[in-house]
Amino acid sequence: MASLLKFFRHTVITTFMAVSVVAVLVVADQAADLRLVADASAQDAPKKKERETRKTPALRNNIYEKLAEAQVFAEAQQFAEAEEVLNEMLDATSKKSKLNKYELANVYNTYAYLRYAVEDYTGALNYYRKVIDQRPEIPLALEIGTLYTVAQLYFLQEEWQKGIDTLNQWMAASDNPSTNAYVLLANGYYQLKDYDKSLFNIETAIERDQAAGKLPKEQWYNLARFIYFDRDQYRKALDILDILIMYYPKKSYWLQASALYSELGDEPRQLAMLEVSYEQGLLDRSQDIVNLASMYLNAEVPYWGAKAMDTGFSDGIVEEESKNYELAGAAWRQAQEVDKSLPMLEAAASTSEKGELYARLGNVYLDVDKNKQAVEALKKGLDKGGIKRPDQARLALGMAYFNLGEFNAARRAFRDARKDKRARSYADQWLKYITSEERRLEELAKDLG
Repeated sequence: MASLLKFFRHTVITTFMAVSVVAVLVVADQAADLRLVADASAQDAPKKKERETRKTPALRNNIYEKLAEAQVFAEAQQFAEAEEVLNEMLDATSKKSKLNKYELANVYNTYAYLRYAVEDYTGALNYYRKVIDQRPEIPLALEIGTLYTVAQLYFLQEEWQKGIDTLNQWMAASDNPSTNAYVLLANGYYQLKDYDKSLFNIETAIERDQAAGKLPKEQWYNLARFIYFDRDQYRKALDILDILIMYYPKKSYWLQASALYSELGDEPRQLAMLEVSYEQGLLDRSQDIVNLASMYLNAEVPYWGAKAMDTGFSDGIVEEESKNYELAGAAWRQAQEVDKSLPMLEAAASTSEKGELYARLGNVYLDVDKNKQAVEALKKGLDKGGIKRPDQARLALGMAYFNLGEFNAARRAFRDARKDKRARSYADQWLKYITSEERRLEELAKDLG
């Protein structure tokens, strides 16, 4: 159904916007930790080389004590005081010995933390880059950890290509890259519209968690599902939705699965998904119930469609609109429950701006021999206007008058109807029949007299 698929597309886009935010939050949560590790080799990066051996200068005791002092201030959120300690360490007029590169890297690293703590991500990024600039006189572990943090800060600032390049550089150097690194790469590649690499990375992240006996995060599945859907790979998207429904059950996933089955032309499963959603009480919008009822009608089980609409009206879920009353009335009528269909069709007609529904209502009344009500409904429809086939409405009006024995009124209706050439032949037959019926009744009256 077009409306359901439109809802699905909107939901998928909305969901993926949330995925992107979550990916950035992963960056924010981890950026301050320089000791993070991640999981496997990256594409677009050189093959890992054997670990180089570095000889780094010692961290002198007096420098360590100053760094510890700054750290105490930082942990107490006294950031200005912490920065003042670091400024003193870099003051060219200080009597203290000049800092070696390893000591300088630790100072810059602390500056970066202070900048990050006050959400100055640009400042933090600049200081972390200064840490890396001190190589090769810093431990390789510090360089690798800082690369990861720099990559995350690039992602946080939406500098996707720089983040990807730095993260690939880090993965090439890391012995144990994390699954989150794949997620960040997937998000970055998605932002650059490189969907092949985005999908590769998010699938890798999912597979690694599954292999480790973990349940991958909902947002990871959503990113993969979105890409599958965007590529019209509906079967694969449905496989993901099956997992989401099992482990992260939400109304939207049931509806999206239903919409995808519609795309695949599998109407029984499409309806089944909506039925299960309904039984769980998940269909809490008017359009959801209307979609379900419409599908019941298409599947030739109108009774359940009528029941769903009736309950929806009673619960205040289904909107009291003409088209919804019309659907409910049609469902009850197809279910051979005419007495239940008439109030719905009356409500539909009374709330409609055009007379078409009154014309339909009049025909229903005519079918069940409620001729007086048929006349009233048909006249209202013709007076209101907007009827697709006024000639047909006048034919029905003529028949209702005839059934009531009002031959002159019936004759007027049929004469009006025959003005339309489409109804002329049928109207003429009725006019002849009225004349013959009048004669028959006259003869009968004579015989009885």
